[in-house]
Amino acid sequence: MFKRIDHIELLTAAPERTIAFYIDALGFRERERAHIPETPSGPLELVYLELGGTTVEVMCYPEATSIPPRSAEQRLGWQCLALEVEDIDNALNTLEQKGVKAAWGPVKRQDYARAEIRDPDGNPIELREWYRQ
Repeated sequence: MFKRIDHIELLTAAPERTIAFYIDALGFRERERAHIPETPSGPLELVYLELGGTTVEVMCYPEATSIPPRSAEQRLGWQCLALEVEDIDNALNTLEQKGVKAAWGPVKRQDYARAEIRDPDGNPIELREWYRQ
């Protein structure tokens, strides 16, 4: 019945900055752009970014006067986007050279290592290296 996760939606007030981060720092590629002229919140701009079969849909309402701030508290629902990496230390070093610092980590456990970075809007992105034997 269910096949896979089709996409993850990411609402931003600064789409070009967000798109540049996901492409330049994380290696996503732009698949397509779309414009929806009429929604209850006004015109909607969409950009679909892909990485390894996963799509992030970057959404922006360019005429919106405000977007509610992200709560610093944890909440029910989605908490982060998680990307699998081949080598956590190499990934963190490469990101740091691009100006992206770890928010925390790496934390290394028996079966995996993980760390977290933030996108330009402060959304958490977990990086995880699985130790497969």
